[in-house]
Amino acid sequence: MSIQRPYQLTQSQKMMVFILSMSLYGLSNMFTELIPSVQLGFIELSVEYFAFIPLTLCILFHPFYAAIGASLGEIIFGELMLGQFGGIGEVEKFITFSLGMYIAGILVRNPLNRKQVTVAVVAGLLVHHLLGTIVDIGKVWVGVEEFEAVSGLAQSIVIIEGVSLLNDLLFSGILFALLPTLYLVPRLYGKIEPLLGMKPRNKNMKYTIGAIVTPKLVVVSIMLAVTAIAAEFLSETDWAFGEWEPDFLDAFGNWFIWVPITLSFMVTIIVLVVMRLKSKRTHTKELENLG
Repeated sequence: MSIQRPYQLTQSQKMMVFILSMSLYGLSNMFTELIPSVQLGFIELSVEYFAFIPLTLCILFHPFYAAIGASLGEIIFGELMLGQFGGIGEVEKFITFSLGMYIAGILVRNPLNRKQVTVAVVAGLLVHHLLGTIVDIGKVWVGVEEFEAVSGLAQSIVIIEGVSLLNDLLFSGILFALLPTLYLVPRLYGKIEPLLGMKPRNKNMKYTIGAIVTPKLVVVSIMLAVTAIAAEFLSETDWAFGEWEPDFLDAFGNWFIWVPITLSFMVTIIVLVVMRLKSKRTHTKELENLG
């Protein structure tokens, strides 16, 4: 059985979901820059992201456009506008995060089923973080990056990255991804979509896991993973390009972070207003047709 879409969105609705995800997640990423981290030995506890935002949008709306929008929002508002763009090295983060959020979105058949949402969130985060961990370990073992936590023992990176992976999954993953998503998805389902002029997903649609995890999805995922790894490896060599760290940001000081925060907030408000106005027009036309 092939995958069926729970509902269909118009091109304008897809674009709105894309922009909304981009602005909301970009806004949240800048706030994480303001939250200090806690160092416990070689373990750093930090708020890496508010992943519940793209996860909720991927589950309730369109997985592809919400996932790509969130990744692009992080690059535009959280990287470029803050002068922290890593060039080709950002490709790995863009691909792994988008892939993880997309997989989480398509795994949920019924947004009211907490077990499905839990499995989807864990699977999406695992894809994102595990690929990043493999890349970091591979860079040290191949030799494109120097890192020896234990002098003369490059294999120690496995322990460090393994602990970091568990930290990301158990700390940021549970507190700032799983729990908020479990709370928001059932409460927003069927309520937020009509306000934005969209129909909610069909929670009664039945299809098997085999229909979701198709050979095409597996092949595309593998190709994207290989591309992400290659891009990250390239970023550590002399062939790296695209890095952008403007000097003028030092002159402005730390207050400059409020500029992209304000811009992303304004974009979010504009998108919500436009979606709301379109929803009212659609409702008015339906009433006129009935009359």
